[in-house]
Amino acid sequence: MNAAAIQRLRRTLAGDQAAYGLWVTLESASITEMAVALGLDWVVIDAEHGHLDWRDIVAHVRAAVRSETVTLVRIAELNPALIKRALDIGADGVVVPWVETADQLRQAVQFAHYPPAGTRGIGAERATAWGQAIAEHIAEAGENVLVVPIIETVHAGRNIKQMLCVDGVEIFFFGPADYSSTAGFAGQWEGPGVAEQINQIKDTIRAAGKHCAVVAARDEDLDNRHRQGFRLLGLGMDSGLLISGLRAKLSRLNRDRGLSSSLRAGIAQQPKPQSNVSPLRRPPERMRPDRPEKMNEPGSGPRSVLSPGVMFECLVGSHNAARNLTTGIVTFQPGAKLPYHVHEEFSESITVLSGTAEIEVEGRVYCLGAFDNVTIPRGLAHAAANASADRPCILHVAMPTDDPGRQLVTRHYPRLVMDQDSSGPTGAERVTRLASAAQYEAGPGTSFIDYFNSDLMPGIEMSGGYARFSEGGRLPAHFHDFDESITIVEGTAVCMVEGRRYLQSGYSTALQPRGRVHYFVNEQPEPMGMVWVYGGPKPERIVVDECCATAAGNPWKAQEVLSS
Repeated sequence: MNAAAIQRLRRTLAGDQAAYGLWVTLESASITEMAVALGLDWVVIDAEHGHLDWRDIVAHVRAAVRSETVTLVRIAELNPALIKRALDIGADGVVVPWVETADQLRQAVQFAHYPPAGTRGIGAERATAWGQAIAEHIAEAGENVLVVPIIETVHAGRNIKQMLCVDGVEIFFFGPADYSSTAGFAGQWEGPGVAEQINQIKDTIRAAGKHCAVVAARDEDLDNRHRQGFRLLGLGMDSGLLISGLRAKLSRLNRDRGLSSSLRAGIAQQPKPQSNVSPLRRPPERMRPDRPEKMNEPGSGPRSVLSPGVMFECLVGSHNAARNLTTGIVTFQPGAKLPYHVHEEFSESITVLSGTAEIEVEGRVYCLGAFDNVTIPRGLAHAAANASADRPCILHVAMPTDDPGRQLVTRHYPRLVMDQDSSGPTGAERVTRLASAAQYEAGPGTSFIDYFNSDLMPGIEMSGGYARFSEGGRLPAHFHDFDESITIVEGTAVCMVEGRRYLQSGYSTALQPRGRVHYFVNEQPEPMGMVWVYGGPKPERIVVDECCATAAGNPWKAQEVLSS
């Protein structure tokens, strides 16, 4: 046991300072040795998941001997034999998974302490210098051994006040992914509402004078967790850091294809939008907008007949001063077709809003339903048709230009009907199907899907996707370094723009110019859905203080002149 390192960690936490660590899952003890040499405050050696055996674990523990790094072992389950063995080989403490009640936590503490305080047996192993320092180790272990439960279920969160009454516990780890799973959102790091629940539990723990630990999901999450009050902060998992480093190199070579569960290179992973984690006090002056927002109701935009039975209504475009962005609604009457054409200078996104569409791209035929999307790079010939002979089909289209145009194509392409499960890249186009698309949370009560951006489709000039908001779901106050179009395709949205409140529904489309501070919220019990498109290739959202979205805190109030 490294009592000096444990005391150093406690002093750091008592001063409300961050203690940084690493989650170790790979067998090479060189990983822990590197962490120690780099001055990390702690490591957790994971013996619950993965393939580490006790020979691997003791090698990691040895790598931290005589250092200032605390070494913890995450055991597989609440079990006296596992706790005893981890401590006997010299670990400074144990991380205990799936602790849900005060009684379970009390047991863990007892298993980690020698009598009379607990039930740990005395062994002649590394911790006691192979039996040569038994009395010394028993004395230091009683005061220093760390028992760290993981709060990773909704049930555990509900019992946190009782668990805080258990003596001998000073640190609580959080497992957001497992917590999300027990909340009904398996596969999500923090499902809808989970971030708020974890923050409430964290606040309760801190109010009791104890400390909270979590592994950051990504770099920006590290800053966010520190701001929230987490003080034991994991920089990541060894395997994850290795993979992210490799993928960063591959991305520079245009060869990043991600991983699938088959351990084969798969399609590019859907990235979460980048945003600043610590909100800016206000947008920088250089972002001052030069145009007001525009709320565009269906029927208000210019219309044009693209083909017999095919009508396009432009809702965002040059007519309302949009820059590098055109979006609108295309209505196909039953059986109507739009012939093959090409956009030589820009790409196009097509999202089905209702009905069933057949989209052909150089002969490849995709049958798409509601909220499925196909995105077509510039220069690729394509056509569209309503697959129904008796019902209209409605599409949302977006193009990164304020001067759209098309050239008809007379070339014949042999038809190849693509499988209904086809998604991801096929030709140069990208198909995203709602049923199988990766989702992420961009704000409490939200579920986002990326259709297209420069990570998913290198060289594309815009980014966009679909989002669904449950009751109370909302985004933080933010702005962009480009124009944005937001079309409400389900339910009713409240759009707040610097204190100005708008209600939108039924394909109403907002144009948010560069620099305008805004957010969307669903105040209704029914879900609200939107199709959003940015006039920039990366889905970057710059978060600002909430007051910037109010009339009193409007950052552009001075010198602001709004035209009609």
